[in-house]
Amino acid sequence: MAGVYFDNNATTPLAPQVLTAMEPYLRECWGNPSSPHQYGQRARQAVEEARSQVAALLDCPAERLVFTSGGSEGNNTAILSAVLADPAKKRVVTSPVEHHCVLRRLEYLRDRGLAEVVFVPVDGQGRLDLEALARAVTPDTALVSLMAANNETGVLWPLAEIAALVRSRGALLHCDAVQLAGKVPLSLREVPVDYLTVSAHKLHGPKGVGALSVGRGAPFTPLVFGGGQESGRRAGTHNVAGIVGFGQAAALARAFLSVDGHTRLRELRDHLEDGILAGLADITIHGRQAPRLANTISLGVAGAPQEVLLAELDDRDFALSTTSACRSGSAAPSHVLAAMGVAGRYLRGTLRLSLSRMNTLEEVEAFLTVFPEAVARARRLGGTAAP
Repeated sequence: MAGVYFDNNATTPLAPQVLTAMEPYLRECWGNPSSPHQYGQRARQAVEEARSQVAALLDCPAERLVFTSGGSEGNNTAILSAVLADPAKKRVVTSPVEHHCVLRRLEYLRDRGLAEVVFVPVDGQGRLDLEALARAVTPDTALVSLMAANNETGVLWPLAEIAALVRSRGALLHCDAVQLAGKVPLSLREVPVDYLTVSAHKLHGPKGVGALSVGRGAPFTPLVFGGGQESGRRAGTHNVAGIVGFGQAAALARAFLSVDGHTRLRELRDHLEDGILAGLADITIHGRQAPRLANTISLGVAGAPQEVLLAELDDRDFALSTTSACRSGSAAPSHVLAAMGVAGRYLRGTLRLSLSRMNTLEEVEAFLTVFPEAVARARRLGGTAAP
């Protein structure tokens, strides 16, 4: 068997249909969408068709979408737009388990006196404390910034309930939905979110392209100034091939959800979990008692240093990660698991397995065959005998 890829929360393989859709815009249809001639207008038409495809996945008006370079740009734009809108409102409510692009931006604003940042805690399963959230959203709150699905544990938060609470308090709501989009049905017509970010490469699209949904009446300040692209909301020549690929990926994800594809994925994930737990002792799955994405397992293996275990599995041609891809080179423990109060013996031995619709039962069975041996060796090398 060829190498097995279980790191889809970091990035997903490009779907063949996406590559096929992109190719004409890399070869012959290379016009600038801002140009008035036929080359430009053909490219413009492709961009707008893709915008409609992404809007259909999110169930929102297409004109509310701003194409970006990805989730980090979208998150930064949303936060700055809300914080700069009203100088009298400086309070931003968030959680300690957000993606680092959110946490670092808020840290920057706080350190310069531009925002007061309030953190709502999570419990041991990664569930948000909704009562603490209700107390935290005060009249001087500019923004509540909360993710929909955690990128490390896959834990889902009740977005509709959160949105209703925030709206009742008169604050703006930003949702990082990068891990949610394409994995769980979502309707922005039903859930009143002011800003929502998605990224193409998390749903079998290309890297370097995403979208920010901006609700009607939500304040907006461009992060990138320049020309009048994206109705003046995001300057820079459009990444036409990337946007076309994003549109095709969104259409494929919508079709996957329409046939309840995430149920098959959950069954595959559960089979993988059950096999891991049946074969080894002193192992835990972080967030297992909470609602989770159908594809994600955050696995704590006591006595097996994660860097050793990761290398052992890589040697056996299984690609996994420890935490968020943007932090995988850091020696620091996961801020998500630390906020959940995970015990040190599991905190230092955590792996993240994230599947996609392209993974198979054969790959899962192959992993279950080699995993006990990899854990035993990692425990020996880590100085801890197998339990």
